[in-house]
Amino acid sequence: MYLLNFLGMWNWICKKWFPYFLAKFTVMYNEQMASKKRELFSNLQEFAGPSGKLSLLELGCSTGANFKFYPPGCQVTCIDPNPNFEKFLVKSIAQNRHPQFERFVVAAGKNMHQVVGGSMDVVVCTLVLCSMKNQKQILQEARRVQRPIAQEKTPG
Repeated sequence: MYLLNFLGMWNWICKKWFPYFLAKFTVMYNEQMASKKRELFSNLQEFAGPSGKLSLLELGCSTGANFKFYPPGCQVTCIDPNPNFEKFLVKSIAQNRHPQFERFVVAAGKNMHQVVGGSMDVVVCTLVLCSMKNQKQILQEARRVQRPIAQEKTPG
């Protein structure tokens, strides 16, 4: 990716062809990782806010490959810098009706100003950070949009 970016070809490939590649790749990847993803996402509902509804932001959502592993009724907002993923998300939403799709935001993870601070119960980020130059900035943004978790009082 870095070489293609250096040569000035990555942006074109990413915007046009990468979504098609990922649509095929994620089917195989999910087959291999299904049990691990079920395990990793099994406790998401525990992070629901006071209303009982779980608001989830998927950072770098691409084709929506994680939708089938989300708990029923969770409210999913997707963010990705590539607008060409939206048509693949629509397909994934049609195949996975149990989460409630809220919106698709075209933005980079390092600047998610379209997402209100403290508005998300959970931020999911899979297979994204490894391709980013500034992971710290992205994680700071993820923390900004995440709802603060109340500190539990421990018996003294």
